[in-house]
Amino acid sequence: MLVFDRGLVRRRRERAGAAGGKQDFLFAEVAGRLAERLCDVRRTFGVGVDLGGRAGHLARAVLRTDRVGRLYLTDPSPALAARSPVPVVAADEEALPFATGSLDLAISSLALHWVNDLPGTLVQIRRALRPDGLFLAALFGGETLHELREVLTEAELAVTGGASPRVSPMADLRDAAGLLHRAGFALPVADRDLIAVGYPDALALMRDLRGMGESNAVRLRAPGPLRRAILAEAIRLYKARHAMAGGRVRASFEVLYLSGWAPAPTQQQPLRPGQARLRLADVLGTEERPAGDLAVPVGTAPRGD
Repeated sequence: MLVFDRGLVRRRRERAGAAGGKQDFLFAEVAGRLAERLCDVRRTFGVGVDLGGRAGHLARAVLRTDRVGRLYLTDPSPALAARSPVPVVAADEEALPFATGSLDLAISSLALHWVNDLPGTLVQIRRALRPDGLFLAALFGGETLHELREVLTEAELAVTGGASPRVSPMADLRDAAGLLHRAGFALPVADRDLIAVGYPDALALMRDLRGMGESNAVRLRAPGPLRRAILAEAIRLYKARHAMAGGRVRASFEVLYLSGWAPAPTQQQPLRPGQARLRLADVLGTEERPAGDLAVPVGTAPRGD
């Protein structure tokens, strides 16, 4: 199922790159946070790739960690990739050109939320990693721009009696770790940050999204720009409902962080049944009872009926 127009995503990235990255503050912030997570891993990686690396914010942050020997960057937009600080591989995140077991590290920052087949892309990444190779990524989650989605939908309903998708759908945290497991990653972990950004008004937010190359690219979006009446009503609703101190309005960006390892025999493994040295009942301070019976704390008399 094709949710996003990947050609439009590429063209919008190219336009953002040509503008010089004036609205790239969020990409720089998340890249720094992702690089800090890489530093928490106490090892180095021989060959790594930054997937959908845009203008190289994550690549620069990772180079400063000295954790990667050779780092490459992929992006479908030549205008953005031209600003990369590392060698560039022209590639789309949906069709990776890397051989099986050719990478020690795959990282990605705020790119994979535009992929139509995220499970399929994760499988490609896992196959490209050598045993015990690391995948570490950040992508926008489902709570991103929920304020804008709400007011645009309501404004369009009020003006036209119907609504089309105006903000792109994004992954949910509850599903993220499951996707890693389905793709074959070991030790999958998913967590999130919620970043709040203040804007003068909703129109300023929309201009920033356009400058970032992050405006709506859903294939079933309504053609043409927003009608003026819809835009005016959305701006009014946004200010009424999401005002911050000082007269600015709030825009929420939920960032999901995913990490997983290519399986390897040297990794920590769960014990086989019967190998435990302690009884769970002893750890919990309860009496061991047959399955189906309720456990009560040790020393507590059971209640009578």
